[in-house]
Amino acid sequence: MSISSFRELRVWQLGMDLAERIYILTDSFPKSETYGITSQIRRSAVSIPSNLAEGHGRNSTKEFLQFIAISFGSICELETQILLSYRLKYINKDDLETVLALLTETSKTIRGLQKALRAKLENRG
Repeated sequence: MSISSFRELRVWQLGMDLAERIYILTDSFPKSETYGITSQIRRSAVSIPSNLAEGHGRNSTKEFLQFIAISFGSICELETQILLSYRLKYINKDDLETVLALLTETSKTIRGLQKALRAKLENRG
């Protein structure tokens, strides 16, 4: 079965859930961080599903893999920012664990998609 829209991708759906959770969570960050870590965290979170959508919209598997790699980089960036937010006491342990669990699930799903697309490329060669 072929995926006709990026919205059908489980990993995109997870990325959207994660971005939504991040927006809600960062709404309570100090106002002094509006242009600091709040902005950085939100950009990283939005980058995950955005790059998956853009990559899916490209006409080649190779290009899609490049956007998946960018999306995975944003996951790593977001995890770092969330851990820093916890250290700064902007989020509590429960919120930290919730976000880390979402990040882990999204990360594993991205890696699975990446592996499948690489295999598809290899089988063509």
